[in-house]
Amino acid sequence: MRELNLKRVTLDFDGSITPTSGHAEGSAVGFNPKKKGQRSYYPLFVTIPQLDQVLSMLHRSGNVHDSNKAEEFIAHAVKLVREVLPHAIIEIRADSAFYSDRIITLLEQLQVEFTISVPFERYANLKGVVEGRKRWKRVNSEFSGFSKRWKANSWKGKRQFMFIKKKTKMQRKGPLQLDLFIPHEEGFEFKAIVTNKKESIPSVVLYHHGRGSQEKMFGEMKNGTRIDYLPCRKEAGNRVYMLCNILAHNLNRELQIRDVEPQREVENEKRACLWIVESLSTLRKNVIAKAGRLTRPGGVLTLTVPSSGVLTATLRRFLPAEVFS
Repeated sequence: MRELNLKRVTLDFDGSITPTSGHAEGSAVGFNPKKKGQRSYYPLFVTIPQLDQVLSMLHRSGNVHDSNKAEEFIAHAVKLVREVLPHAIIEIRADSAFYSDRIITLLEQLQVEFTISVPFERYANLKGVVEGRKRWKRVNSEFSGFSKRWKANSWKGKRQFMFIKKKTKMQRKGPLQLDLFIPHEEGFEFKAIVTNKKESIPSVVLYHHGRGSQEKMFGEMKNGTRIDYLPCRKEAGNRVYMLCNILAHNLNRELQIRDVEPQREVENEKRACLWIVESLSTLRKNVIAKAGRLTRPGGVLTLTVPSSGVLTATLRRFLPAEVFS
C-alpha cells in the first residue's frame, strides 16, 4: 500500500458468520439466518476495496452484535493506514449495525469521511420526513434522493442524512385476469444514510452501494480458501487457520497487482478494485493444479509445463519475460 501511494483509502467494516457443527472453544449460539441455533464465530473484518484485500480481523464469538468492540477496532484500522499513508484521505463504509452516536462521534474525532446505513425501523419519526418530501433529486433510472440535516432525540446535534428511494416492482395480490404472466405495479423502497461527505447525492449513493464488493470478497474467500471451515475444537487453532486463509487471499491479490498498472481509475465512484484480478479458485484451476516437471538442463533449474494458452498467459502476468523460453 505504501508503494502505491494512494491518495484515498476506503475501509469497509462488516462481520461474517463462521458456523461450527460441534462445540468449538469460544463459539456461541447467535444470529444465523440459515441454521438457527447453530454455534458459530462472528469475526469482524475491515477490507480495502481498492486493493481487494483484508486489512485486519477481530475474532469474536457468535453471540455478539456487529458493533461489539467495533470502536477500538475502527480506531486501530485508521491508525494502521495513517502510519503508512499519513496524507491519504480515509473514508469508511458500514451497515446499520454500526449506526450509533458513539461510533459516529468517534469517526468525526478521527477526521475520516464516512457513510453508515440508518435502521429505519428504530426511528418512526423518519417516516414523516420521507412522506413529507415532495421533490426528490434523480440519481439514476432506479434511485432518487434528497439530503437533510436531522438528529435523533438522544443526540446533541444534527448530522447530514441522505434519504433514497428505489423503484421496485410490487406483486399484485388477489385473483388475476391474465394467466400468461403476472402483472406488476411500480412501488418504492426507502433507505437512509448518515454521512459527512460533501459530494453530491448521486456520488454518495453510488459510493455507499459499493459496499457490495466486500460481500463478493467474503464469497471468494469462502470458496477459494475455505475461510468458513473450522479445523479443530481449540479457538487458537481456528484463529491461526483463519489468519492463514486471509494471508493466502491477500498474497493472491498482491501477486496479481504488483508491477502492474491499475486498469481502473483511482477515483471510481464505487471504489472498486483498481485491478482486474482472478479469484484463487480460478488460479487453482488454470495454474496451480496443472502438471509440470522440474529439471536441471545445463545446471539451470527449469519448470516445464504443457503448452496452454490460458496457462502461458497467466504465467506471463506473474513472471518476468526473461524466464520464458
